[in-house]
Amino acid sequence: MLHRLIILILIIISYGLKAQDIVTFKASDSLDVVAHLYEIDESYPYIILLHQGMSSKGEYKEIAISLLKLQYNCLAVDLRFGSTINSTPNQTAANAKNANVFRSMYDAHLDIEAAIKYAYNKSQQKLILFGSSYSGTLAFKIGKDSPRIKAIIAYSPGEFFRNQFLIHDELKDIDKPIYVAGTQLEYPYLKRLCELVPKSKKTIFQPQNDEGKHGAKTLWKSDDVSKEYWLSLLMFINSIK
Repeated sequence: MLHRLIILILIIISYGLKAQDIVTFKASDSLDVVAHLYEIDESYPYIILLHQGMSSKGEYKEIAISLLKLQYNCLAVDLRFGSTINSTPNQTAANAKNANVFRSMYDAHLDIEAAIKYAYNKSQQKLILFGSSYSGTLAFKIGKDSPRIKAIIAYSPGEFFRNQFLIHDELKDIDKPIYVAGTQLEYPYLKRLCELVPKSKKTIFQPQNDEGKHGAKTLWKSDDVSKEYWLSLLMFINSIK
């Protein structure tokens, strides 16, 4: 099994970029949320991809293409708290500014909830929530009790929302698989953050050969240890199919 996964990871990271569709859907406060839809088969389940702060759906240009090879469609969402990355502007953030609606990190939960509804309605299958930094924390908060979410992946989550909730405490009663990854420096903190999660429900990863990067961008090919991160992620996704 490990040998097959290593071969798969080498195939995955060799793929070039493909085109994606731009889609728009409404959040509950009527904001137009913009996303990149990567779809290879309408019958496949979806992974919802959520960026870190000062970022956009462009954070997942490489990552989404790789995930398609695992027979998942992907929806990379522009959250209202963000900016430009990989020459891809955050259109939801621009819409929020123009509409003069609340656009803090916490307000982005409205965009995530709308994305879950949109993706679930397309396939009628349970989804994977995939977050990066602050959106990883929101993915835990929203996904843990949602019947539409089967698993949660979070890169470099943390206590970004102390005025609203403590994710350390929220995770104590989670009953679905979670995957958490971070840098070598973040790893002890992530273990404490998830200490109340049953051992059978959690996977926590740190790279061995280099520090790694904060958030999902550590999966980019430009990161020296991206292959380590990908191998660990593939093993987790394979375990929940």
